[in-house]
Amino acid sequence: MAAPASKTVTNLNGTWVLNKTLSDPTDPALSLQGVGWLLRKGISAATVTIVVKQYPDPETSTTTIDIDQSASGVTSTKELRRLDWNSREHKDFLFGRVHGRSKYITLSELKALISPEGEARKEKWVENDFLAEDWLETDGEEGKLVLSHVVADAGWFATQVWGFQDVGGERRYVRNVVVAKEDTFVNFKMIYDFVSE
Repeated sequence: MAAPASKTVTNLNGTWVLNKTLSDPTDPALSLQGVGWLLRKGISAATVTIVVKQYPDPETSTTTIDIDQSASGVTSTKELRRLDWNSREHKDFLFGRVHGRSKYITLSELKALISPEGEARKEKWVENDFLAEDWLETDGEEGKLVLSHVVADAGWFATQVWGFQDVGGERRYVRNVVVAKEDTFVNFKMIYDFVSE
């Protein structure tokens, strides 16, 4: 189901389900991240649901995004993202220990970050402009997107940009994702159906 107009990058609250028909396969990225074949097959068959709670931290006013993610019959994880670009450790059974940071970013800032002269290209998070493709530039407050970057102890990077795109004539919540390890890059889109507030 398309995202209602009330859903923006500053209000992702609600329940969303990954639309596997519209999304790209995640198996190549999970393989690069060291997830075993059997578990990858279970994830590919599962219904992936995320429940998002987005709110300002009462002490700092920094936006916090809490995500409960479940893959039916396989696993569930909880992620806490504070949009202040400070690195925080997270550990789960699927990916092991990672260090992640997140922030709001404009499309022009994103393009500079992933340009040939930008940090993301120089540090080999990305190999091209995929993260900046297809966004509805006027969507959300001041054209904001969410940037999330993770460095894993296992030696891979995962960089995501969240926002809204036109998919088949419908406005959809989308994550453009790049998983990188050494000189290998996997680019893919995760496209979500809105379920409920």
